[in-house]
Amino acid sequence: MSDLSLIQTDVGNGKAQTPVDAPLEHGIQKLHNLLAELDSKGVGRETASSPEAGRSETAWVDNQLIIVRLGMASSLFVALRCRSAAVAAHSLRVALTCSAWGLKLGLTPGDLDAIEVAALLHDLGMVGVPDSVLLKPGPLTRDELLIVEQGRRLAAEILRHACAEAKVLEIVEHVGAWFDGSKGGYRLSGREIPAGARMIAIVNAFDSMTTDQVYRRAMSHERVMQELFASAGSQFDPNLVEQFAEFRAGDQKPWRDKVAQRWLRGLDAETANSYWELLATEKPRATTETARWFERKLLENMHDAVMFIDAGMRVVEWNRGAERLTGIAAVSMMERLWSPSLLQMQNEKGEWLAEQDCPVRCALQSQVQSLRRLTISGRGGRSISVDVHAIPVTAADGGVLGAVLLMHDASGETSLEQRCQSLYERATKDPLTKVANRAEFDRVLEMFLHAHKEHHVACSLIMCDLDRFKRVNDTYGHQAGDEVIQALANVLKGVCRAGDLVARYGGEEFVVLCADCDNAQAVRLAEQARKTLAQMQHGCLSGQRVTASFGVTEVQPGDTPETMLRRADRALLMAKQQGRDRVVQLGGGADLDGADSANLPAGVSAFVEQRLVTPVPLWVAVEKLRGFIADHRAKVLHVGENHVAMLVQIEKPKRSRRWGDRPAVFRVDVKLDEECGGQASANSAQPTVWARTRIRVTIAPEKSRERRRDQLLDRAKEVLTSFRSYLMANQDEQTDSQAPCREPSLPWTP
Repeated sequence: MSDLSLIQTDVGNGKAQTPVDAPLEHGIQKLHNLLAELDSKGVGRETASSPEAGRSETAWVDNQLIIVRLGMASSLFVALRCRSAAVAAHSLRVALTCSAWGLKLGLTPGDLDAIEVAALLHDLGMVGVPDSVLLKPGPLTRDELLIVEQGRRLAAEILRHACAEAKVLEIVEHVGAWFDGSKGGYRLSGREIPAGARMIAIVNAFDSMTTDQVYRRAMSHERVMQELFASAGSQFDPNLVEQFAEFRAGDQKPWRDKVAQRWLRGLDAETANSYWELLATEKPRATTETARWFERKLLENMHDAVMFIDAGMRVVEWNRGAERLTGIAAVSMMERLWSPSLLQMQNEKGEWLAEQDCPVRCALQSQVQSLRRLTISGRGGRSISVDVHAIPVTAADGGVLGAVLLMHDASGETSLEQRCQSLYERATKDPLTKVANRAEFDRVLEMFLHAHKEHHVACSLIMCDLDRFKRVNDTYGHQAGDEVIQALANVLKGVCRAGDLVARYGGEEFVVLCADCDNAQAVRLAEQARKTLAQMQHGCLSGQRVTASFGVTEVQPGDTPETMLRRADRALLMAKQQGRDRVVQLGGGADLDGADSANLPAGVSAFVEQRLVTPVPLWVAVEKLRGFIADHRAKVLHVGENHVAMLVQIEKPKRSRRWGDRPAVFRVDVKLDEECGGQASANSAQPTVWARTRIRVTIAPEKSRERRRDQLLDRAKEVLTSFRSYLMANQDEQTDSQAPCREPSLPWTP
């Protein structure tokens, strides 16, 4: 059976996974929560009711995991955490993902031990990287990348003085090596590189690209997998990239359960200290001051930007108002060095603000408040006039602790979030939950999507549904069911931000429209809502808990309200099939190079014809094509060995009332060919192997005598743009079947 034959099956068809029946201990359940956050990169872990307690509990779980896995070497990890909490958290996520992946691959316990230890400590050398590089709020220069590379080598040097296990040392030494040997300074290449190092390199890149950085937002999982496939054969082992893609595509919960049992049950002190001596670590005390919770909630809901900067010019707080105003995520700013160049600050005369004229630096030096009207580069790169208020913070003994920086938008323009919030306040409410009803959601969705496309900012959609809700009604009655529905609505309202819209879509199903929110942020919001609901005990259910499943997607080029909604619904269905009580994200997002700039020449026999290429294997391209067919509700006419013909109908815009804007039906012919090849590497006996898929797509009106040529050309462009977005394809500049290998890309670093 060919890969394309799968298109004839029901889209979204999958095998439901049976959840683990035996409940694990309380500590293991905490680890489940932590493992589930691998997709959300550890952000937004706190619960809505107790953010400080949530962070404290997560820190305790993290510490326990490190002690169990490293024993006395946990002191090395603590040193890394003290140097950079972000780098340490990244290393822990990489180790847990490698552990789950290694279990799926069937690695021996000894090999898995070495990989886990190496993954936790592979960035230990970052303790020797200067603050100007480690905490830089922007992309690194070539010289700074060399300093980071020296830090990676320093990790192996440190471990040589503390660890006698050759496997661990060799893995850490070669984590930065490229598979094709093109990166200098490493003695091994190809499959001579330890398998653990090749695995860590892939997971390390995946985690880095799916984590928010100051200079870019986190990428969607599909976009990241495209980047990994594009670098397969040069930077990464192509076979392992494909195996990692299969691991990510499947249900990861069983493997996470096995990791939980391995780390908190299977490992003991003797195993953990086979390389090290045992050191105990004191359990951190949880912060229980109620006042801190009020302060946190106040900061989160202030519309003005609030930044806390310590005496060392490090950012220690960056509220949601700052995220809205600047477009920079808080997670990417924490512990970074503050600089006026970060926001491209200009003074009253329109001149770039010098470092010595920075309001924060002046407040720290003079210990005097200042209020100035400055201009910054805000979200989307537009200039914004802001009132900047810098306030020094001093201790009781007169020592300077830092400064508070307040920014108020003085441009006089109503922000997109404020307009969306106004829509939300005027929305028709669902009588039970007091959120917007489905009719209002359908009306607002198209306006919401259109506004976000005009302003070139991200927009995401979350769809959720209570798990096994019929059992609640059958066992406890419909009144209890209504109370559970109200509880879910309150949870969604609690995690949402100003400008977001929560609506009851029908029954126990809800949707959330997230303004200025990409896939990564939407996943974090969904995870926070999922965990909050799962921890609630309901009196109407005799103290029992309920769970919900979530589907998340982000608007992408060529999207219509219908395709975006159907993609979120597909993600929700996948979450149900994979065992419920989880978040599944689909779609590559809006940041697809070239996906929104299709060149459409007019042909004679074909309306539109274009040759595309995507750096993924054929089986991945087919899965994405099935998603395109499902979300556009295309009618499949023919499926050959490498050819698909379908009919795609583009509806008229709902806001249009012109008679001529009737639906347009196009015949779309797609031909896919997988191209595999290899070339010898100068530094390796193993050939460099790559695989990619070349696509020829033809789009023509179903009726050959259509006279609305100009209108149809615009509609055809919509179809092609959406097709390219789904398959993450770019125009093929090389039509020769003997196309040379793609040049190696730059390495991905955290």
